[in-house]
Amino acid sequence: MLHCPNPPPVTVVLDPYDDVVHTRAALASHAPHDGRITVHPTPGADSVIALAYDILAALGKPVPLDVHHRLDPAPAWSIAAAWILATPITHLTLLRAHLLTPHRFKSLLALRRRTGVRLVLVCHHRAMRAFLERELRQVEHTIAEASALLPEAEPPDPGRRAPGPPRPLANRWIGLPALTTLTVDEEPANPCQCAAPMAAERDFFPPVMPSLTETEVAWRLHRATAHPHLAAQLATAVFTAASTTQLDTVHVHDHGLRRGCMTHHVPAWARPLLRAAAFLWRIEAGTNGPLFANPLDNTGLPSRTAFAESCKLRPPQPPRPKPRRPRKTAKPAPKPPEKTVWPVCTVHYRRPWAAPGPERMYGCPYPPPHTQKTIDRRKKGWLPPDYGLRGLQPPRWASELSQ
Repeated sequence: MLHCPNPPPVTVVLDPYDDVVHTRAALASHAPHDGRITVHPTPGADSVIALAYDILAALGKPVPLDVHHRLDPAPAWSIAAAWILATPITHLTLLRAHLLTPHRFKSLLALRRRTGVRLVLVCHHRAMRAFLERELRQVEHTIAEASALLPEAEPPDPGRRAPGPPRPLANRWIGLPALTTLTVDEEPANPCQCAAPMAAERDFFPPVMPSLTETEVAWRLHRATAHPHLAAQLATAVFTAASTTQLDTVHVHDHGLRRGCMTHHVPAWARPLLRAAAFLWRIEAGTNGPLFANPLDNTGLPSRTAFAESCKLRPPQPPRPKPRRPRKTAKPAPKPPEKTVWPVCTVHYRRPWAAPGPERMYGCPYPPPHTQKTIDRRKKGWLPPDYGLRGLQPPRWASELSQ
């Protein structure tokens, strides 16, 4: 169980006249990338779980969490704490704090003790509620006027939208070669127990995403789910080209048993996702376990491939057939929804521990070469376009004779 021994003091901001200037200033200070979030509670909702959902929404996570019991607020608060710890959030400002109930205030204090976040409560009333004054006597806190901490912000222009970062790949399917090897037929028995070297030492180089694609993938994974283990697992598959069997052996703490015998550098865009999954394990269980398994008691989560499709991420698909020209008299038929094809491919990690079963590509293209030697040869044009197909590869004796 995570615990911050010396959490920062609680700041109570008094706005006795409920001035819209101060509310606007608090909302304008919302900047998750700079470590500050502002939570505006849902009007008319005074439950503990509703406040946890409001915090998750301020963090950019979709709510509610339908897989958990709707009356149990503990999973939502644990997930919110994991994301706060994994991201650079240091300040949490709560508006309408004069409407807090005792249970909601205790949950906020528990979140503060667990994460060390600096809690700022804005009370839009002339006096604090009696229970809030009583509880604050037991907590280190400071009281300030809204005019001092919430200066007037520039009024928003109603005819101008807030500029956001451009997303050229928004709402488009992204084909990632690394996901070609996600689904395989492997036996989980006989795991390896060794000091896993770096992937480059094994002459293994997963496909590299362009910077534009990398930014879009990170954006989607951060906003596709509030469950850290789902986002972390798909992110790991993207930057390692690992299979589901390999992903299942990843633990919070290295336990020495794995499939694949390789270590990968975690890129900067994926680190918050993996940290959130690890923090959730430490918050809930405090013990070692599979990193991409949820320590919370839940059901109904999507499968790995279904979650990837919900993010519009998939392997490169088979080439589309040429459309036929419809007759002039015939009405155009509605197009059925496109179904994603998930191949079964082991070309990326053909090792002694990999299953020798047949590959089923279903027309999908093979991933690019994965070793430095083949990458260099492909750059020089020494490999045929059908490289990787087992049936088209020449026998070893033929290559020896050609030399």
